[in-house]
Amino acid sequence: MKKAHQIIASRLSSASLASVLNGNRLFAGALVTGALLLTGCQSTSLDHSNAMTAKQTPAAAKTALATALQKQRRQSFSYHSNLEISNEQQFSDIDTKIDAKAPVASGYIDEYCEDTHDQAYAALITQAEAQNKDILAADYDAQRTVLKDTYLECTDAYEAWVESKYDSEITVPAFYQQLFDNHDDRSTAQDIKKAKLLDAYVLKPLSINAQGVYQPMAGKATMLASAQYQARNHQSSMNQPIYLDLKNGTIYLWADNFAMFNSELLDDKLGTKWRDKWLKLAINDGTLPKGFGTELIKSHFAALDATFDAAPISQFDYVAPNTLASLSPKLPAHQLPAMLASNQVIRRVQSAESYEQFYQDYMRIVYERMSQRYPELVKESAADEVGNTDADKFTSKALVQQMLAMIKSDMDSDVDSGSETIEETMAEAKEKTAESAMLSNAETQELYGFDKGGQLKWQHLRSELPSETADSKNMVIDVLQQYSAISAKNMVFPNLPSDVQVPNVSNSIDMREYGSELMQYYRDGNGTAIGKMMFSVMPMAKEKFGTID
Repeated sequence: MKKAHQIIASRLSSASLASVLNGNRLFAGALVTGALLLTGCQSTSLDHSNAMTAKQTPAAAKTALATALQKQRRQSFSYHSNLEISNEQQFSDIDTKIDAKAPVASGYIDEYCEDTHDQAYAALITQAEAQNKDILAADYDAQRTVLKDTYLECTDAYEAWVESKYDSEITVPAFYQQLFDNHDDRSTAQDIKKAKLLDAYVLKPLSINAQGVYQPMAGKATMLASAQYQARNHQSSMNQPIYLDLKNGTIYLWADNFAMFNSELLDDKLGTKWRDKWLKLAINDGTLPKGFGTELIKSHFAALDATFDAAPISQFDYVAPNTLASLSPKLPAHQLPAMLASNQVIRRVQSAESYEQFYQDYMRIVYERMSQRYPELVKESAADEVGNTDADKFTSKALVQQMLAMIKSDMDSDVDSGSETIEETMAEAKEKTAESAMLSNAETQELYGFDKGGQLKWQHLRSELPSETADSKNMVIDVLQQYSAISAKNMVFPNLPSDVQVPNVSNSIDMREYGSELMQYYRDGNGTAIGKMMFSVMPMAKEKFGTID
C-alpha cells in the first residue's frame, strides 16, 4: 500500500511530463489506488536473504533495499511526510553578466541586441540618478560609447549570423555564434525575475505535510494532510483528515472542509448537518468479482518486484550519511537532521526516461495479470464507452472496465501500427525527440536511511520537473517520509474530538445515499441556481429522475 502511494506521489511530482501523465494514465493510476482500498494490503514477497551487508557494492545495495521494502509491506508503522518545492536552481547559478551563458534579454532573437542595449542603458540611467547626475554628463561618455559600440557590434554579428545560414563563407565571431545558435534554449531575464518572485512569495512560505498510521493487518490507514503558508504578515493552515477502511474498501473524508462549499453551491438546506461528521465514500459497490481487490494487490506487488528486479544495478549505491549535506542542489535544511542521523544510506537514481519505462512496464504487468484473471472485465468496446455516461456506467465494475481499457489503449499507442503517413511519422518522431530531450534533463533520486539494526527509518524522494529547454535548470520537489513505532498515547487526529477519531454509522454521511437524496431534492424543484444547471446536464441524474426544470 505504501509503495502504491509512493508510485502515485512520484508520478504527480513529475506532472510536467505530458507524455507520462496524460488523462489516460491518471485514470489508470486511480484504478490501482482505488482497488488497493478494496481489501487491504496483503503482501507477496521474494526470498531475499541479505537484509544489510558489509559489502558496499551496488549489487549489495539493490539486494538490501529490495529486502527492506518487501519487509515493510507487512509492518505497521506511524509516518510523517514533508514536501518542499524549490525553483532556486533556476536563478541561483545564473551568471548575470552579459555573456553567452547569461539569461537573454528578450524571448525573440531578432530583438536581442536592441533589448540588451536598452536594459544596459536603463541601468546606466539608474546609476546616474543615484549620483544626482545627468546621463549625458561627460562623466558617462566612456560608458555610453561602450554601450553604443557593443550594440553596433551585436547588430553586425546578428546580420552576419542570418546571412551565414545561406552563405557558408560568412563568419561570425565565436561569442555571438554561440549566443545566437542557443538563444531559443535559454531563459530570458523576465523568466529569471518570475522564478525569483515565485520562490519568494509562494514556494518558500509554503509547506505541505502528512502524518498518520498504516496497519495492514488491521485493515486501517490514516492520513492527516496539511498545508501551511507562513509569510511575514500572513499565516494560514488547512488540514484534511482521511481515514481508510481497507477491509471494506471505504474512504472517509472530514466533512467540515466541504460543508461551506456544498452549502453555498448545491445544498441550500444543508445547515450544520455536516458539522463534526465524516463523508463516507464506498469504493466497491458490490459489482466487482469476488476477490478482485486481493488479486489486484497481488498484481501490484508482483509488478513492483518484477520492475525492481529488472532495474540496472548501476542505479543503486551506498552513500555516506555525512555527505548528504553536500548534495547539489542542497537538501532542505529542516529535512537534513533526521537523514544525517542514519547509520546507513542507500541511494537509487533514475533518469526521467528510465522512470517512464518503469511506469510502462509496471502498468503492462498489472494489466496482463488482471486481464488473465478476470477476462470479463476486459472489453474491446470499453475504450469507446468511456464517453458513454448512462447511469449503469457508473458502477465500480464499469469504471474498472473503462480504466483497464484505457491502460490497454495506452499500451497499444506505444506500438507502431504501420498505418501512419510519412508526415505523421515525421511529426511523431519530432515530438518524441523533443520529449526525449526534456526527459534527459530530469532525474529522480531516492534515498533510504537505516538504523544500526537495519530498520528502514526514512526515505527521501527528489524529483526534478523536466524543463522546457536543455540548458534550463529544473524545479525540484523534495519529499521526506519518516517512520516510527505507533504510539497508543497519541491521537491519530489530534485536531478532532475524541469521539470521532474512528468513523462509524452515527458520525458519518454515506455519500451514495446523500447523493440520491440531493438529486431527488432537485427533482422536486428545489436547490440553488448553479445546482439546477449542473444537475440538468448530468446524464446520471437524467437517467434516474428525468429532466430537472
